[in-house]
Amino acid sequence: MLLLVTGLIGSSLSTANTNTRAQISHLELFFSQIMSVDEFRNYKNVKELNRVSAWIKGQMQRFGIPCQFQVYVVNSLSYRNVICHLNAQAKTKMVMGTHYDVFSDRYGADNNASGVAGLLETARLLALQKSKLKHEIEFAFYTLEEPPFFKTEHMGSYIHAKSLKKKKQKLKGVVILDSIGYFDENLVQTYPVGLKWIYPDHGNFIAAIGHLTSTGMTGDYCTAMQSLNRLECQRFISPTFAQDMNFSGYLNYAKFNYSTMLITDTAHYRNPYYNTELDTLDKLDLKKMTYVIDGLVEMALQP
Repeated sequence: MLLLVTGLIGSSLSTANTNTRAQISHLELFFSQIMSVDEFRNYKNVKELNRVSAWIKGQMQRFGIPCQFQVYVVNSLSYRNVICHLNAQAKTKMVMGTHYDVFSDRYGADNNASGVAGLLETARLLALQKSKLKHEIEFAFYTLEEPPFFKTEHMGSYIHAKSLKKKKQKLKGVVILDSIGYFDENLVQTYPVGLKWIYPDHGNFIAAIGHLTSTGMTGDYCTAMQSLNRLECQRFISPTFAQDMNFSGYLNYAKFNYSTMLITDTAHYRNPYYNTELDTLDKLDLKKMTYVIDGLVEMALQP
């Protein structure tokens, strides 16, 4: 059954689809492969992690984007990031990343199948418009971002960021997608202390979080979202807030002095199902996810 579904994904997305906006139907197909009903993609289940990473690599290659595994060993077990390169014959490079593992025995729809599906659809759209790109794009899909490896040097994002620094890679910036699918128009939004008087009470916006050197990136993304005029975008240039959002690989790049932006629905500050057994696909708003993706594509196509 898995092979049949995989074949359907390949055939439906490899046709001459010239639509340059994100599609709900594509996201649904991606979610169906990322989230297994029988297995959980956590650090204990290397077989499932390998299945998902192999599928990601294959799907990206169907978009015409070559990939390789970045393999590393933790506690005598091999884990792997998936690193893919969209070659636009440009002099500068932008990194876009997301993690595919989950916390404990969870389905992890918002955290973080949403980020993986979002990055896959972003990659598909940018591959269709490669001639317009002004930057090389490196797509990175990480493993081991969740406990017990969270905040350790075994995180996939740390491994990737360190490898970039070792190669002395100069980047335009790094964009991390982490939990991008949960929205609520009601007054459910919470914040770290001191921010609730500044930002909206409703949970119907996407957040672009950065440190001081990321001011340009967060501004560019929210400007792109504003130009599309479909979903509100809020910028957070706050060291306190950014540090408190350290559930993401965002901070690992900042450690190596890369300009980094986190795109997120703010996770547990909004989503009551975050990291619970109820973090399932039916809780997500895929239409609004397409708006988030379209904004990222719009930003990436700018000089």
